[in-house]
Amino acid sequence: MAEGEQIAVRVLERIRDVSAEQWDACAGDDPFLSHAFLDALEESQSAVAEEGWLPHHLAVEQGGRLIAAAPLYVKGHSYGEYVFDWSWANAFHRAGQSYYPKLQCCVPFTPVGGNRLLVHPEADHDKYAAALVGAMVELTERMDLSGAHLSFLNQRQWELCGEVGLLQRVGVQYHWHNDGYSTYDDFLDALVARKRKNLRKERKQAAASGVELVTLTGEQITREHWTAFYGFYRNTIDRKWGSAYLTKDFFHILGDTMPERVVLVMGRHEGHWIAGALNLRGDEAIYGRYWGCLERYNALHFEVCYHRAIDFAIEHGLKRVEAGAQGQHKIQRGYVPVETFSAHYLAHPDFRVAISDYLERERATMREDIAQLTAQSPFREDRARARSCAE
Repeated sequence: MAEGEQIAVRVLERIRDVSAEQWDACAGDDPFLSHAFLDALEESQSAVAEEGWLPHHLAVEQGGRLIAAAPLYVKGHSYGEYVFDWSWANAFHRAGQSYYPKLQCCVPFTPVGGNRLLVHPEADHDKYAAALVGAMVELTERMDLSGAHLSFLNQRQWELCGEVGLLQRVGVQYHWHNDGYSTYDDFLDALVARKRKNLRKERKQAAASGVELVTLTGEQITREHWTAFYGFYRNTIDRKWGSAYLTKDFFHILGDTMPERVVLVMGRHEGHWIAGALNLRGDEAIYGRYWGCLERYNALHFEVCYHRAIDFAIEHGLKRVEAGAQGQHKIQRGYVPVETFSAHYLAHPDFRVAISDYLERERATMREDIAQLTAQSPFREDRARARSCAE
């Protein structure tokens, strides 16, 4: 980047206000941070002002070129974030204060860790990442918002946020790690005998259901598949009394604009599509996002969402499977607990002090919980010890 050229910070009302080429040069490999994914959310009316997601993406430019950016939204609620702050909102309300609107730096509806402060690889990462945080704080104050929140940061950026004064929070997810396995049986050999037997039995139960499973990527995925998958997605949402964040158009746009990133596991029974799981892949990991099924089949959910993702990761040499938020049951299937990170700025000084104290105690408790969950690992002691040393 040229020295001495003027630097400007812009707020983008939609992701299309910056070119895909320039945004992706800062975003890197992460499929969820890609211009195409964020644009699909906006163009499908899934993450727009009418749904409580008002885009305010940050763009730092030098000499007309984008050198840093952040996906940013003014939020009127806390839905679709997966870092739960409802108790904070209630505390504000009880004190006669307004928690909403707030500023949220995240990928909507996506609990996947990574960069949130996107800096061009030729620029000074820490300098411009800190500048983006400063711009969020300034925007919070100028718009009279309650605070700014950065969700699912990687650890480096989380630590940087702490250094510049933001409050730090820790959560937990469950990830599967590929320790150089050549086959699924290689992975099973790393487990204690009882857990290995249980997983083999589970996969046999799924196979006995009579559901034919296929893993599709790229041009193999047709509009027929997307239409069927949206039906699975809505069926799951409706059964759980939830709210469908994503519109039907989102899935079709995703298939049209970034098919090479999609890994769709689909199940067919008696000639009809009845189940599916949507994953996205990066250069190092496959990320499980949504699952749905029209009928109940023994062990099918575990096969489609977890075992098939592991199969794909092994076959394609990927380092991890990240299977989404929550789910302690993932441990027995080889997914181990890992920390997740978020950072928070609260404009009100009294609330900032109170929440800082709360987060300090929560971090200690969360790390104790993670240690206890790690002790439930299904891996043989020698493999678990080797992984701990490697990390």
